Amino acid sequence: MAFNPADLLKIRSAAAQFNANHPKLLPFFAAARNKAMTPDSVIEIAITDPSGEKIETNLKVKDSDIDFIKLLIEIGGKN
Repeated sequence: MAFNPADLLKIRSAAAQFNANHPKLLPFFAAARNKAMTPDSVIEIAITDPSGEKIETNLKVKDSDIDFIKLLIEIGGKN
């Protein structure tokens, strides 16, 4: 499968927009990475829709998850 460089630009643009929409998220992950996010930590996620219905999940952090979050912080910090 060939990699399309234009896709990287789309991803970077989308990441910049996401970071602009949610400026506290990357600093939160950066703080968590330095203090609390270690392998076997648990991240809990909840989404509440406009009607008030809530869905929740959690995930146990792996080393590769930490690497991915570092990458997101790095990409987000360039914008």
